Amino acid sequence: MVYILKLIIFYEDRNFGGRYHECMSDCADLHSYFSRCHSIRVESGYFMVYDRSNFMGNQYFMRRGEYSDYQRMFGWNDCVRSCRMIPMHHGSYRMRLYNRMDFGGQMMELMDDCPNTMDRFHMSDFMSCNVMDGHWLMYEHPNYRGRMMYMRPGEYRNFRDWGWGMNSKIGSVRRIMDGI
Repeated sequence: MVYILKLIIFYEDRNFGGRYHECMSDCADLHSYFSRCHSIRVESGYFMVYDRSNFMGNQYFMRRGEYSDYQRMFGWNDCVRSCRMIPMHHGSYRMRLYNRMDFGGQMMELMDDCPNTMDRFHMSDFMSCNVMDGHWLMYEHPNYRGRMMYMRPGEYRNFRDWGWGMNSKIGSVRRIMDGI
């Protein structure tokens, strides 16, 4: 088995300047390593970056690449407080979405990407979900746009568990795979 190192580097200044912190795993509180973040370099792997500690708040999917001024590129703020490494998944993908809390009501099953939940299921309001296999990104708008939410295997009985507050609209869903 070959182990591939996953690495993300946070820089305080634009263009990879100033103090920096390297991270190779989940980190629930990055505040002690830097006070602001203006550029990010992902050497390898996939990461979710959060603007609040403990993997809360707005989420940003980061793949291999250089983000020399990510605030201007994506309209984000300079507040990076936690990050989560996304493990690669080499198998099947399966998720069930429900229109009621606690897996109630109508159920829709996904095993592939869905660029528009309204077109496919005639619905975009989901109140709970069960991720059986794989790692997924949910987007609030069709065609993988808007706020995103990282969903790893597990049960999400209440839309509040997702961190989107009272809005449970899901416009599109994508599997996290090589080449995303």
